[in-house]
Amino acid sequence: MNQVTYKGLSFKPFLPEEQIQKRVCEIAGEISCEYAGKVPLLICVLNGAFPFASDIFRSLSIDAEITFIRLKSYSGTESTGQVKEIAGLSEDIAGRDVIVIEDIIDTGRTMAKLLEDLHGKKPASLKVATLLHKPEVCTSDIVPDYIGFNIPPAFIIGYGLDIDGLARNLRDIWVVD
Repeated sequence: MNQVTYKGLSFKPFLPEEQIQKRVCEIAGEISCEYAGKVPLLICVLNGAFPFASDIFRSLSIDAEITFIRLKSYSGTESTGQVKEIAGLSEDIAGRDVIVIEDIIDTGRTMAKLLEDLHGKKPASLKVATLLHKPEVCTSDIVPDYIGFNIPPAFIIGYGLDIDGLARNLRDIWVVD
């Protein structure tokens, strides 16, 4: 398949599933080595990070726990500039090793706000794993600890990333054409 269309926009292939899965395994290996002998808590930022978090979690060679939060800062193809918490964290993370799992960091505003909130809950350590990072448009000083791929500032869908809720189930990542 060379093209998909959603909401009147055409998308072309960007990152194939095989390349994504290879990088997921590498990141899971890094996390497993770094947290050997520990039981980190992965916090998946819903909805977009669900496939990435699931694949990372299942690829770990160490024990870990996973939980979920839901934030929203996008409408259609644009960031609203506002971070809205839809479903919050219910676990006590004080003294825990925490890894936030995110699908994409572009401006970094959502992650900066989340990390500020999480630091206030006194975790033993706090790191960020993101599948995709757009360093060219990042306006915060957020530097993810684990990055799947640095990408240019283009709108993408698939593997959890959506356009108004659609296209999350695509196995590859597609870029607007």
